Amino acid sequence: MRASFSAQALFAGLLAAFVGFASSFAVVLQGLSAVGASPAQAASGLTALAIAMGLCGIVLSLWRRMPITVAWSTPGAALLAGSAVPEGGFPAAVGAFIAAALLVLVAGLWKPLGRAVARIPAPIANAMLAGVLFGLCLAPVRAVEQMPTLALPVILTWLVVGRLNRLLAVPAAVVVTVGLLWWQAPPMGDLSFSPVAVLVVPAFDATAMVGIALPLFLVAMASQNIPGMAVLNVNGYRPDPGPLFTTTGLFSLAAAPLGGHGVNLAAITAALCAGDTAHPDRSRRWWAAVIAGIGYCLFGLAAGAAAAFIAAAPPILIQAVAGLALLGSFGAAIVAGLSDVADREAAVVTFLVTASGLTVLGIGGAFWGLLAGGAVMAFARWKR
Repeated sequence: MRASFSAQALFAGLLAAFVGFASSFAVVLQGLSAVGASPAQAASGLTALAIAMGLCGIVLSLWRRMPITVAWSTPGAALLAGSAVPEGGFPAAVGAFIAAALLVLVAGLWKPLGRAVARIPAPIANAMLAGVLFGLCLAPVRAVEQMPTLALPVILTWLVVGRLNRLLAVPAAVVVTVGLLWWQAPPMGDLSFSPVAVLVVPAFDATAMVGIALPLFLVAMASQNIPGMAVLNVNGYRPDPGPLFTTTGLFSLAAAPLGGHGVNLAAITAALCAGDTAHPDRSRRWWAAVIAGIGYCLFGLAAGAAAAFIAAAPPILIQAVAGLALLGSFGAAIVAGLSDVADREAAVVTFLVTASGLTVLGIGGAFWGLLAGGAVMAFARWKR
């Protein structure tokens, strides 16, 4: 086992952990705050998610001897960022996190549910995801309008570094953002590197189940778990998806009472650990995923400081960084959603309803977008 370790796997794992955490932790904090989390609860959720995805990745990689990387659900966090505080406050949101984790768990144990999610028409699923991401992707433009002296250097850094290395573009933007904020007003007294854990007693509200839990589950499966399996398959790994989904569901369930909205298979960072960058020998790449898991756990222990720093920052600037992190996902989702001419109208309806911010009966736009787009698609196919 020791002989299979390599410096190449070490570098790939550390890079995956840095990119995975720095690229989207602002999205996670923004999402948790949007559904009612206090700064301490948001910091607790970030800590719980980072440690859960780190430990889950380590367990799966050691168990399967494959580079199985786990991440928090960035699209799920974006979904939360576009939601309203549920009627029961953050406890109701935590109840929805638990329900979403249970659905992932059941999808892993009961194959018909997993197959049913996989059969959601790709145009509808991608258009819903694009609608969820749209609001945050507008934030960089709004930030330039409201605070150009801070926003423009961040965006310029993202553009320049992205030309050299796309994976490092958002982390570089995060570093510049931190530097600018520190230069303006260093929040020395607020920073603490001690782990933050705040237990939230869940409340189970029907509207939160439909408006938060169900979309969270669908987004995690359609935009994270299924693409994550595809990345593994492309690189020559063929694990049984059921146990992987079940394990991520269990770790999501453990993180939920501490404010975590869920972990799932990684897609983008998975390519760093499962590809040639981790090692030419496919049988030795699993070490990269183990190192990435250790890195996530270490980041999780310092998540409280990250959350305190973000809480002291102008919200629009943090939203702008989050929007930059999601531009690639938005572009891929909108292209995939509109690529099929026959179902384009249904995808457009799904996107517009989801992005509108519509709330009916306390249920957010993602659910209504799925319903509206699905109805348009069903009618069009029946007519054809």
